[in-house]
Amino acid sequence: MNWFNCRLVTYGFLLGTAGVKLLSGRCAKKVYTHVTAAALRCYDDAAEAYETLKENCGDILEDAKEINHEISAEKEAEMIEDAKAVLASAEEKA
Repeated sequence: MNWFNCRLVTYGFLLGTAGVKLLSGRCAKKVYTHVTAAALRCYDDAAEAYETLKENCGDILEDAKEINHEISAEKEAEMIEDAKAVLASAEEKA
């Protein structure tokens, strides 16, 4: 085995051990706590924005259905008027 490879493995082990010590320290835990709290706040804000958007989309959908219902009622009324006009002209001819 090459001594260079042995040194790399040893350095990696030492660096990993130092990293674990550094990441498990009291200051690191405090940082993790603050980051987690910030993430939870972001989650709450995103959930609130989602609910607001969902409510707005529901309102838009209901308004669109109402508009389509009104348009179809107007078209139906026009068709009835056209049918009455055709019947009236047919009765005049007869």
